[in-house]
Amino acid sequence: MTFLTDNFLLQSEAAARLYHDYAASMPIIDYHCHLPPKDVAEDRRFSNITEVWLAGDHYKWRAMRAAGVDEHYITGNASDWEKFEKWAETTPKTLRNPLYHWTHLELRRPFGITNRLLSPETAKSIWNDTNAKLQQQHFSARGIMRQMNVQLVCTTDDPADTLEHHQKIAADPNFGIKVLPTFRPDKAVNFLADDYHAYLDKLGAAAHLKIHTLDDLLVALYRRHDYFHEHGCRLSDHGFCRFFYKPVRQDIRTRSVRNLTAGDDWTDLQNAVLFHIAKWNAEKNWTMQLHIGAIRNNNSRMFVKLGADSGFDSIADHDGYAGHLGLFFDSLDVQGILPKTIVYNLNPSDNEMLCTMIGNFQTAETRMFPPKMQFGSGWWFLDQKEGIERQLNTLSNLGLLSGFVGMLTDSRSFLSYTRHEYFRRILCNLLGGEMEAGLLPGDFGMIGKLVQDICYNNAKNYFGF
Repeated sequence: MTFLTDNFLLQSEAAARLYHDYAASMPIIDYHCHLPPKDVAEDRRFSNITEVWLAGDHYKWRAMRAAGVDEHYITGNASDWEKFEKWAETTPKTLRNPLYHWTHLELRRPFGITNRLLSPETAKSIWNDTNAKLQQQHFSARGIMRQMNVQLVCTTDDPADTLEHHQKIAADPNFGIKVLPTFRPDKAVNFLADDYHAYLDKLGAAAHLKIHTLDDLLVALYRRHDYFHEHGCRLSDHGFCRFFYKPVRQDIRTRSVRNLTAGDDWTDLQNAVLFHIAKWNAEKNWTMQLHIGAIRNNNSRMFVKLGADSGFDSIADHDGYAGHLGLFFDSLDVQGILPKTIVYNLNPSDNEMLCTMIGNFQTAETRMFPPKMQFGSGWWFLDQKEGIERQLNTLSNLGLLSGFVGMLTDSRSFLSYTRHEYFRRILCNLLGGEMEAGLLPGDFGMIGKLVQDICYNNAKNYFGF
């Protein structure tokens, strides 16, 4: 078939040469993902394709709902075969959705299925063939990572986590892939959550203190920040629907964090936590990741039924946070404590604003390359062909593409590493097309090095793992 050939997405000879000669063989550093470290520690074996492919994949769930599939076959008690069968029925309806590309890339690698498209007619044969492969040792969680040339991944972890699974992975001399934690303190500042008091108790127990005031919370988080550093963590991660910042007041450190209501102005407390974590990151040479623009759990009925991360989030359209982001960066910069930072936006209308904002803080004093401040890759709803191209073009026009730290999966699935391949093909197609159009030099050594830097070298040099 002509779809998904070796030159998929590569629309020129130069693009094909860049991908095959320079990009394809580069290792993967997946510095932001949501893989369960327990599955890696235990080298999980998957019983069937549904377990590794559909469980927890809210991208596919959203498409199935749009295709009229009953929730019973998505997150309900249907059998794994029935869920897979419904996805096979949905897949032909996803034409021009990135899921159609991702689905067939994931069947191609690592399963080697290149002669069939997923459909109701092929569902049974693909079910049988993939399940047979999953029984082989090199299709375990670790086996898939090795097959996909993964060198390092960073999971997403709560400050109260014991990191016991990371410790088990690190202690295994026979597994050469690093699996490092990422410090994600969102629950610590979700002051209005119904279970917030229970969370404070859990965090306090992990940090060996009782949390009542903001000062207590900061001490607890600092202790856990140290603990994470000892176990290889080099990134923090912070999610925002809308980014809001004002200078931190010192007089709030004794304020209780246990008696807040919806009528309270709790942004001072959130700002204080964010500011201090940024300071600690700078001290330890960590990178701070800011994910801005997701409005979550919009469907309250389904949130009650299924909980978070089940496919009911969307792009926020809040305006006016540029000044707040600039104030946050400046508040840190004037004190010399602005850490390495990656900013991701979910609303594509923010591309130019964010890229120009980080440019204000690429100070020569740091003498860093890749640059200290990074415009993050197309994230979530933007990690498709058009979104990736827009991000690359914005960064090229307003920053330095040569210093970009590249792609990530942001995924819970061990089959998602082909998103790096997808990105690399799009990158090579963009550059190769411009080489043939005379917009870039026809120097494969120079452009090929740029490709390899973006695919791997920049991330390796930037994060300091």
